[in-house]
Amino acid sequence: MSTIFIIAVTVLFSYKGFNDLLFFRKYEFHVGSIRAGEQIRMISSGFLHADLGHLFFNMFTLYMFAPVVINYFGEASFFLIYMISLVFGSLLTLLMHKNDYNYRAIGASGAVTGIIYSAILLQPDMMLGLFYVIPIPAYLFGIGYLLYSIYGMKAKNDNIGHTAHFGGAIGGYLITIIKQPAMLTDNTFMVLLLAIPIVILFIMSKLGKL
Repeated sequence: MSTIFIIAVTVLFSYKGFNDLLFFRKYEFHVGSIRAGEQIRMISSGFLHADLGHLFFNMFTLYMFAPVVINYFGEASFFLIYMISLVFGSLLTLLMHKNDYNYRAIGASGAVTGIIYSAILLQPDMMLGLFYVIPIPAYLFGIGYLLYSIYGMKAKNDNIGHTAHFGGAIGGYLITIIKQPAMLTDNTFMVLLLAIPIVILFIMSKLGKL
């Protein structure tokens, strides 16, 4: 039910944004407005989308990965991970773009990526379809996806919110470990392996490479 609730609210909120530009501008992620005190945009932007394709892709991906997290933690914890991942995505985006007052972003991608990374951490050996065709272990997909996000953050050659994706993944990763601390000893190698992109991002940020 939590998955359906999130999808329903996101669809309704996004549809309102499709047809009401003032509403869209009021609730999108906008650095200047957030720094002026409109923190609600840190959350509300995660329920807005650019178009139907953007909306469908995010909600379909959420629908596919949500059962893994729900089966391990239950509905309430799934919802918590989703929302915290959304906030982490917004926080990292704000941190990385704090001096770009005109920076704007929308979409549930950060929250959805948090659920994806949580699911991968819980079931790292499940097989995923790269480009929906090529079978690949989930942990390799997760690492590759975040490494690509780092590339996207550095290249800045598209309109994809790579920073929000990465922030959401960090949120999903941390909350999953907090809720399932036994994996630190039971599956230490995989926990460390999936942390590699996060460590790389931290080092590159400290060195001013982003």
